[in-house]
Amino acid sequence: MKKLKRSARLVEMTQYLLTRPHTLISLTAFADRYQSAKSSISEDLAIIKEVFEEEGLGELHTLAGAAGGVKYIPKMSNSEALTIMNSICRKLEQPERVLAGGYLYMTDMLGQPGLLSDVGRMFATAFAHLDLDVIMTVETKGIPLAHATAACMNLPVVIVRRDNKVTEGSAVSINYVSGSNKRIQTMSLTRRALKEHARVLIIDDFMKAGGTIQGMMDLLFEFNAKVAGVGVFVESGELEGEERLFEEYVSLAKLTAVDMKSKQTTVVPGNYFTDNVN
Repeated sequence: MKKLKRSARLVEMTQYLLTRPHTLISLTAFADRYQSAKSSISEDLAIIKEVFEEEGLGELHTLAGAAGGVKYIPKMSNSEALTIMNSICRKLEQPERVLAGGYLYMTDMLGQPGLLSDVGRMFATAFAHLDLDVIMTVETKGIPLAHATAACMNLPVVIVRRDNKVTEGSAVSINYVSGSNKRIQTMSLTRRALKEHARVLIIDDFMKAGGTIQGMMDLLFEFNAKVAGVGVFVESGELEGEERLFEEYVSLAKLTAVDMKSKQTTVVPGNYFTDNVN
């Protein structure tokens, strides 16, 4: 790269960091890239670090030593996240979104890049402290949420299938009880998708009792993998006599009331805003 003026270098360096979250970048790499002294690079990083923190864009961690460098950790302030989620909750309360069984139609919203980017940053903020190897979800609506989170955490995504695909080779399959209709269903994961003892973050779009997520947990047991965290976009507060199958999870929104006759719903921010401090 040609030598840049400082103003241009700051812009390019910021973009470089934003597109490489959770990646350790040495001062030497920056110095070589911009043909600048390490002392100048350090001053630039101090400016970027200050702006990131003041504007709620995340944190810039510095690691000292010969093998050190800087690492960008995307985060979102609680106030910004709450403003965004309040807007999302109002959209989720639209009467035409109410589906049979107390579910909400969300497919259109989960196709919006801006919304997905915001949700990904929220999950990345909530789970930034975890040492993770992979993000897991089940097909289909959880896929964009998982990829948005993975983009902020620089992690691969593993997708659990409802049935085994011949193009994916040998797989592990289990039966699980769906929390919504108590039917026995099947999910599978190819053996090559996940290494043993991996630390996994599960992301899903909607949770009632948690049967699908519990199924993924049981599937991970077959790989000797560890469930490090669970994040859900919307949780249902009305379980109709059922009990939640597990207690440790982060939800961004909570469906607290559904009137099927009037199509009226109440959606409020989830436990992310009561348990997460950032």
